[in-house]
Amino acid sequence: MNQILTPARSLSAAPVIERVETVLVDLPTIRPHKLSVATMNGQTLMLVKIHCSDGVTGIGEGTTIGGLAYGAESPEGMKLAVDTYFAPLLAGQDATRIAPAMDRIGKMVKDNRFAKCAVETALLDAQGKRLGLPVSELLGGRRRERLPVAWTLASGDTGRDIDEAERMLDLRRHRIFKLKIGARPVAEDVAHVAAIKRALGERAAVRVDVNMAWSETDAARGMAALADAGCELVEQPVGSAAALGRLVRRFPVALMADESLTGPESAFAIARDNAADVFAIKIEQSGGLTGAQRVAAIADAAGIGLYGGTMLEGGVGTIASAQVFATFANLQWGTELFGPLLLTEEILRTPLDYSDFELTVPSGPGLGIELDDERVRFFARDGFARKPR
Repeated sequence: MNQILTPARSLSAAPVIERVETVLVDLPTIRPHKLSVATMNGQTLMLVKIHCSDGVTGIGEGTTIGGLAYGAESPEGMKLAVDTYFAPLLAGQDATRIAPAMDRIGKMVKDNRFAKCAVETALLDAQGKRLGLPVSELLGGRRRERLPVAWTLASGDTGRDIDEAERMLDLRRHRIFKLKIGARPVAEDVAHVAAIKRALGERAAVRVDVNMAWSETDAARGMAALADAGCELVEQPVGSAAALGRLVRRFPVALMADESLTGPESAFAIARDNAADVFAIKIEQSGGLTGAQRVAAIADAAGIGLYGGTMLEGGVGTIASAQVFATFANLQWGTELFGPLLLTEEILRTPLDYSDFELTVPSGPGLGIELDDERVRFFARDGFARKPR
């Protein structure tokens, strides 16, 4: 991990941030994960550790989908941003005052929402450990202890996806399935979805994510056919919020905004224009956990349903998401926090509890999880972390 050291510690009674570490961790996946924008054969996590003068360390994670194929940030770029720009701004700051610390970063660093989320997560984790409270309690208090979790079928092969869904049902791990489509002609995609829905019947819900791959004309044709096939939700079929607004409520299937949501400002614009039935809230796209809560509040005020989305994070990012989703007043469409299950290797000391179609939100201090540092070092791209100077 790269490290930034603070100047000499002040005599203030409040603990201060002493050191920020980052590391890239490359982990294999159980199968290729095919999206319209990329095919993933592994996942890279950018992990952050924030060390404080009272001996408390907080952890955070920045992750994206397919490197730069999904958006403007990559794990490598996040690491560079945190090492070069964020860490000097954090050095010596009061570790207990998270909002001012994030405001300080916000004034000096534009955009970089994913990197900001990783840093805010680490600060919240440290403060929760300091106070003996879960992160959810720092964010107003949780309303639920377990979250329903959808599974994404993304092999691209109909028979294989059906077999995978059947296994998940038998294991009682998932009964909501989202299909990644958009890389093939619309008719082929619809046939793929229809075949899977026929095979699963009423035992499971089927949804699709097009990742902006369709034109508005294709989306109109595709959504009508998907509704007939029994699909209950279509996620971001087109790129622009304006096009979403022209498609919404034309068909008996819910329309969900995802990539169009880049924080509270975009959420307000989409809500104002009545351009979506559902928001896929992602803590990274929202710029952090508090940003995600602001997006959720806008959705609630506008009568828009909520879905807890994922950037296919590992255990740290997944539980950061779970902690904030547990505080939402409404979570009508469940969550998609299956990222760790897509990985073949575990980097947490205690694996997350996925059972009876749900994920348990840890109740321990901070995020309620602990990294297995030896395994992190083993999978770290640059080898073992250097010792502090």
